[in-house]
Amino acid sequence: MSESSARDVAIIGGGIAGLALALNLHARGLPCRIYEAAPEFKELGVGITLLPHAMRELAALGVDGALKAVAIENRESRFFNRFGQLIYSEPRGRFAGYRLPELGIHRAQLHRILHDAVIARLGGDHVVLDRKCTGVEQDDGGITLRFQAASSGAVAPAVRARIAVACDGINSTLRRQFYPQEELAYAGINTWRGVTRHKPVFDGRTYMRIGSIRTGKMVIYPIVDDLDGQGLQLINWVAELHSETAAKNDWNKPGKLEDVLPIFRDWTFDWLDVAALIRDADMILEYPMVDRDPVQRWTFGRVTLAGDAAHPMYPRGSNGSAQALIDVRVLAEALKAADDPIAALKAYESARLEPTARIVRMNRESPPDVINIKVEELTGDRPFTNLDDFISQDELRALSDRYKAVAGFGVTDVNSR
Repeated sequence: MSESSARDVAIIGGGIAGLALALNLHARGLPCRIYEAAPEFKELGVGITLLPHAMRELAALGVDGALKAVAIENRESRFFNRFGQLIYSEPRGRFAGYRLPELGIHRAQLHRILHDAVIARLGGDHVVLDRKCTGVEQDDGGITLRFQAASSGAVAPAVRARIAVACDGINSTLRRQFYPQEELAYAGINTWRGVTRHKPVFDGRTYMRIGSIRTGKMVIYPIVDDLDGQGLQLINWVAELHSETAAKNDWNKPGKLEDVLPIFRDWTFDWLDVAALIRDADMILEYPMVDRDPVQRWTFGRVTLAGDAAHPMYPRGSNGSAQALIDVRVLAEALKAADDPIAALKAYESARLEPTARIVRMNRESPPDVINIKVEELTGDRPFTNLDDFISQDELRALSDRYKAVAGFGVTDVNSR
């Protein structure tokens, strides 16, 4: 009946959270096995930013060196209005006093590094591919997980385990078992993501936010350095737009240039031609900006949720991956400390439920680009001559610091651990 031992922790999903959980458990001598729906690991996706509190968790797993070798370290974050005028800037990562860097990296590279570490440390037999979880049953001795082969739909052998952790993302199968009527929360914001080969913008180490979701917003940062030996970088960009009447984007299909380019056609600044950046993209993906309302519990007996399966949040502030990495470390610590795995899952939930709920709500109501929105309101969405006539740099800095404090990555918060 079983492909596993009833002593194992069954990890559902082999993404960032699932792989990091496996590494955390292995480091504490706790057996585990990952079950991933994809028939094979592929290098997919676009860019991701690893903030210092994410790097703290990854450094503890011993993969920070491999990440630094392929990533770009951010030095500065700059905020602009949609007319290309600088609103606010601040140093980032080590340049802002953190002990750890802030990195821009291709998501596929991050995934590969974590996957390779799992294979090297746990062995290839601890990652089972082509296994889509279809449900779980519990008894006094453990759990039984039901699977099918994702590639064919055929029933696969059931698995016995001690506990199960759902790390299978925003559309988690196990979460759906416990919240069958739940819907994704969509507030009319659509996004398009792309990567473009381009010469460095500014110093090639700058994270940029331009405009706002009300009139069109771009987030731009480099993720791969010196692609061609002559200095070209791979630039990651994300376009966002809010519309009360917009249909929700479909994340299962590629984005269309004609859907996103008109919004930014006139964004030609002396420091960057945004329209050209979009036109020259190697690829464009479309996504809706969705999350889920915070729930009262993640843990149901011997099953718990982690990462996006537990608290999917708007992809703002680069904080989703960091919170997932913190989740799985806290969970592994709880399992190591407790004799009773059910009590450990409850302790983990108690530690992480409310902090992540606060971030979900803040990402909706007051994200990092609230700076852009505030300036847009104060200036009447027009170019300014002197921004200090409307708002001071100290006031803008306070808005930025407030988000960091709630999200748990103020300098003191990160450096003190």
